[in-house]
Amino acid sequence: MGKDRFEFKDVKGGGLFTSTRIIVDTETGVNYLLVSYGNGCGLTPLLDSDGKPLISPIESSSQDGYQK
Repeated sequence: MGKDRFEFKDVKGGGLFTSTRIIVDTETGVNYLLVSYGNGCGLTPLLDSDGKPLISPIESSSQDGYQK
């Protein structure tokens, strides 16, 4: 099976029921902030200073080793 669609880049625990995670979409490169607290959570794209989504470089090779 192929690579997972989402990758956890940074995980910080703030306590027993609290966590903060940076998630990267491996197809688009868009970075998301996920904050969990108790039974609730929030997910939002990270934005740059111009209000555009923060995008990480993504790999462009397929499973067979050839470039897309």
